[in-house]
Amino acid sequence: MNKIKIIGLGAGDLNQLPLGVYKTIQNTENLYLRTKEHPVVEELIKEGAHFQSFDEVYEKYDTFEAVYEEITNVLLNAAQSEDVTYAVPGHPLVAERTVQLLIERAEQSGIQLEVGGGQSFLDALFQALRIDPVEGFQLLDGTDFSVEEAQLRQHIIIGQVYDQFVASDVKLELMERLPHDYPVFIVTAAGSSQENIKKVELVELDREVELNNLTSLYVPPVQDETILYKDFAKLKEIIAILRGPDGCPWDRKQTHESLKKYVIEEAYELIDAINNDDIDNMVEELGDLLLQIMLHAQIGEDEGFFSITDVIEGISEKMIRRHPHVFGEGQAEDAEEVVKNWQEIKKKEKAGKEEKTSLLDSVPRSFPGLMRAEELQKKAASVGFDWDEANAAWEKVKEEIREFEAEKELSSEKMKLEYGDILFAFVNVARFLGLNPEEAIHETNEKFIRRFNYIEDRVKETGREFADYQLEELDQYWEEAKKSGI
Repeated sequence: MNKIKIIGLGAGDLNQLPLGVYKTIQNTENLYLRTKEHPVVEELIKEGAHFQSFDEVYEKYDTFEAVYEEITNVLLNAAQSEDVTYAVPGHPLVAERTVQLLIERAEQSGIQLEVGGGQSFLDALFQALRIDPVEGFQLLDGTDFSVEEAQLRQHIIIGQVYDQFVASDVKLELMERLPHDYPVFIVTAAGSSQENIKKVELVELDREVELNNLTSLYVPPVQDETILYKDFAKLKEIIAILRGPDGCPWDRKQTHESLKKYVIEEAYELIDAINNDDIDNMVEELGDLLLQIMLHAQIGEDEGFFSITDVIEGISEKMIRRHPHVFGEGQAEDAEEVVKNWQEIKKKEKAGKEEKTSLLDSVPRSFPGLMRAEELQKKAASVGFDWDEANAAWEKVKEEIREFEAEKELSSEKMKLEYGDILFAFVNVARFLGLNPEEAIHETNEKFIRRFNYIEDRVKETGREFADYQLEELDQYWEEAKKSGI
């Protein structure tokens, strides 16, 4: 079985190259370098070293993954006929995607893999920056960087910042969470005679510095707490403090029961913002709604029953489970099929659990009346208890109106029940027409408010009081508002 021996060229010059690695380079005949852009290579060339490099492969592809795939395939093919040595910058097991691909595929290709030593660039970088990794640090890949992975309270080292394109992507990601003028450090060839450290503002990362294969980016830990306001962990910390022994008396006394009304209020205020297409207010109201979720989760944690991580885990599992057309092998051609699949999966999930006495028990009693009516009708329709088409629903409305008129001389309780039947029947019509009854009545209420405000303004302009007006006169103002599109 032929072998690929992988060695690391370290992070510095020839003086820092381990003796064993140096001897391997001198004694191998089939030496491949991922790149010759390294301080050691120039000196090795002077000593007569012979090798093949993959620098030209980088010019062939638009993505690094494609580059790494070709390098891996070339090495595995070469090793089919003879032993080869593959040298990479730094340490083979630190930030080397090609090495990981070789580890994954060598055995199935019938190739023996040996991973040798080499100084990691991290050692030289810690020394150059004079930071202690025990304080907490992250090593992230600049070619596949997402700021969501970054722990801003820790030392962050972003490796493989090869060129200005990578630097630009990293910069844009970081600016989602950090100020444009946040100080960062470009570290090049750490540990070698060519070592260079340059402090720049984040916004200048890809503008003024020359980047190469030996470049890493260092992002110091965030000390300004206000910068962390975008972090979910910071929000959780704030809520925990508010509920803690030295926190806010109001927050500390709240219970799940006492907070119920605020959840409803904040939800409706968010709906107002959506209806008004008020983006700034939507951001604020979404925050207020999130606050209610965080408070409930913190109460659950304080009482030892659940925490926000349980809430997040539950919804994450549910979203993946109920979207097999996205995360699995399922199929869904349109939104209607998605809803159908969702209901079927939901039904299977509930199978085997304690059966409810009625299909309708799953509709919360706390829903607003029109919303609850719609959901009850949907549940009944799911087992076939429904009209075939909208005309039948319309006829039911007319029937209920006739019954209401017939009972209008009777008791108020009987009238109330008949009136409720009319509303329930109208919800059925809305459902058939694809209308949301709660949204419809909300918009009508808002329209009434706008037009009545118009009437108030006109009355105020005349200097008269409402009592001085006949209904016909006020109705003229209403018609004016209506014609003007209010």
